[in-house]
Amino acid sequence: MTRDPAAPQARRGSLPRSRWAIDTSPLQNPHYRRLFWGIAATMLGQQMTLVAVPYQVYALTGSSLLVGVTSVVALVPLVVFGLLGGAIADAMDRRRLMLVTAAGSAGTSALLALQALLPGGGNLWLLWVLTAAVSGFSAVNQPARSAVIPALVGPAGVPAANALSMTVRQVGVIVGPLLAGLLIAVGDLFVAYAVDAAGFVVALLLLRGLPSLPPGRAAAGPLRLGAAVRGVGEGFAFLRTQPVLLMTFVVDVLAMLLAWPQAVFPELTETRFADSPNALGWLFAGISIGALGMGLTSGWVSRVDRQGAVVIAAIAVWGVAIVGFGLAPSLWLAVLCLAAAGAGDMVSAVLRSSMLQLAAPEEMRGRMQGVFLVVVAGGPRLGDLRAGALASPAGVSVAMVSGGIATVVAMVVVALAVPSFWLFRASRSAQPSATEGGARPASPAPESGESRPGSTPS
Repeated sequence: MTRDPAAPQARRGSLPRSRWAIDTSPLQNPHYRRLFWGIAATMLGQQMTLVAVPYQVYALTGSSLLVGVTSVVALVPLVVFGLLGGAIADAMDRRRLMLVTAAGSAGTSALLALQALLPGGGNLWLLWVLTAAVSGFSAVNQPARSAVIPALVGPAGVPAANALSMTVRQVGVIVGPLLAGLLIAVGDLFVAYAVDAAGFVVALLLLRGLPSLPPGRAAAGPLRLGAAVRGVGEGFAFLRTQPVLLMTFVVDVLAMLLAWPQAVFPELTETRFADSPNALGWLFAGISIGALGMGLTSGWVSRVDRQGAVVIAAIAVWGVAIVGFGLAPSLWLAVLCLAAAGAGDMVSAVLRSSMLQLAAPEEMRGRMQGVFLVVVAGGPRLGDLRAGALASPAGVSVAMVSGGIATVVAMVVVALAVPSFWLFRASRSAQPSATEGGARPASPAPESGESRPGSTPS
């Protein structure tokens, strides 16, 4: 049979190596390519800023407590504007929203660079204000950026597009802190912040080439604060009617709350791995190394149909790997276990995000991505609290092993208690049949005029 010459390259030939190599077919789409390179341009600088800000706070104050307060200063606007940003993304052109927030982030990062030149090395209160502003702009930008992916690449391309975006983020997570450390070592905070500002300028130029990306006719309306707040409430009301979507958040909160390991890294560095050079750096890099490796070999992930079942399995792998980490007698074995955990988390993150983007209605995607952002940001912080509180009286091994086992048990309970999540198939997510919660799944087209699902419209 003659092969159709018009078939896209992504469908031609399926060589064995392409089954494992990361699926780059979404990059053939010029609009997604602009979004992807915009993410790549901003990730390096953002990660450098995440290192530079706490360092500068400690240099100004000498107080670890105030460094911790700085995390709260960044977290509060992330939560507030993450939720509001999702509602805003469902009420206005998402391209315009991304342009506005990218411009705001570029300007704020430039001000961070300038304040680093102030006499005395900066000003704490100004640094806090700018840190909160950066967090707020990012919190509004990210739900819109995630919500537009189905409109750019279509339902079939969503998992591969998410894998590409998350992989380039992991590169930033690894490289950004290393570069920031080098700049901090030579006393140049200005350049670290300036790189962040430059990345947002590049992203702004790239995003200007995107087409208009409305959230759907049913969601369009005047943009007011009251309407955005009501939209957040309506989003949660909708979520309560959708067990599958709700569980994409619940399983991640369980995994992070029960088994996030970062809080015990300093103790391990000074006790079990005290003789290992740069143990702290390797421990912090371990999860990202595994996530990056999985991202680069994620071609199979984009072809997963039983997404719910694979998410549960991936989180169970995370739990088992954390058990191994808690028992690891050597640094290299601990890092290997963390890398395995990071690989499992990468699979879970790609598929959970894809499930949200495909199963949520077009006019609800911004709000769902806003909740996703808050869960991703808040879960590890709760996990740090649990791990630190348990490790202090009982030891690191007890804290990690118990958390890993509890994670595996929790996934078994989820599979049994919410079979609709375990049985979720990507191939059925865009079908027009009624869902378990009485809602109609979304059409992938951003212009869909389909009525909003659920008993509470949003």
